[in-house]
Amino acid sequence: MIIGILKESGTEKRVAILPGEVSILKKMGLDVFVETGAGESAFATDSAYIAAGALTAERKDLISKSAMLLAINPPLEDDISSFNDGQVLCLVLNPVENSKWLENARLHGLTVLALDLVPRITRAQSMDILSSMATVSGYKAVLDAASLLPRFFPMFMSAAGTIKPSRVLILGAGVAGLQAIAIARKLGAIVEVFDVRSAVKEEVKSLGGKFIEVEGAKEDAAAGGYAVEQTAEFKLKQQELIQQRAIAADVVIATAQIPGKKAPVLLLKETVNAMKPGSVIVDLAASSGGNCELTQNGKNVVVNGVNIIGKSDYPSDMPTDASKMFGCNIINLLKIMVDKDGNLNLNMQDDIINGTTAVHGKEYVSQRVKHMLNIK
Repeated sequence: MIIGILKESGTEKRVAILPGEVSILKKMGLDVFVETGAGESAFATDSAYIAAGALTAERKDLISKSAMLLAINPPLEDDISSFNDGQVLCLVLNPVENSKWLENARLHGLTVLALDLVPRITRAQSMDILSSMATVSGYKAVLDAASLLPRFFPMFMSAAGTIKPSRVLILGAGVAGLQAIAIARKLGAIVEVFDVRSAVKEEVKSLGGKFIEVEGAKEDAAAGGYAVEQTAEFKLKQQELIQQRAIAADVVIATAQIPGKKAPVLLLKETVNAMKPGSVIVDLAASSGGNCELTQNGKNVVVNGVNIIGKSDYPSDMPTDASKMFGCNIINLLKIMVDKDGNLNLNMQDDIINGTTAVHGKEYVSQRVKHMLNIK
């Protein structure tokens, strides 16, 4: 089977597979074609791919030859007509945001494997692209905040006096939040953390963060480790406590998201206006509406002296390691889909394959996609 690696469009700097991972695909019995220049923004040259055993091709030729195409983001709408009935696309889908694209792909007879739908179960941990990319986001968010903050993160004691450590508030203790805790603590900050899931309390404490608990949170074991929508009463209590902590903080890292829904608004404009001038908010949920009421996706705005960074694409800013992690996740997924002869076997009885397959045979497959898009 021929695997094709597509070049990303727009500002995306990552590539689905780096040259180092090509050799693994070759050992699996797969032939690899790479679109010319696909890895340039991730510092991977065409010659490096060729040395690893891949062949390069222009986009149209690559698409026509490949049985499966790997990408970070869905290709442009104009590309749909160039794909073949039965062809497999493996990428990060964002089903709600790209519902029209997905419908066109379904009608065109494509099979779409949505890497962001890989079930969060033990057997699929090595395939969890959301966790890998969230690790990058949590790391970069803290570094960005530290570079903008007009204060030190750690405590300093010198002949000039004592500098108190900065206070960091982290909203959401998923993978990005936990990584942010670890980096902020390594830089010497005092870290407080909010999350509606009590199960993460011990993880927060183990990393040196203080878990701020709001009583009355609703949890759902069927949510696969994700946060769920909360009651109006809980949200009110949560906002009051978050406002208190945010006003005292120097940095807020906002990571709270609910799959398939608008991000919960946790920081109101009144809270921002009450924060200390020079404070920094980094909102990783910007692409789904933002946890801060004043966030603008893709922009850095200043309100009353507070820097608000709306940025959900941090992995693209670390294209080399982010691409390596992305590629390793894809390969681990392919290992349960490709037989010893290098042929694709989509066994829909496998819970990982079934959960990851958004559309196949002109039908919607993933129950999560059906739920997100209200498809019966």
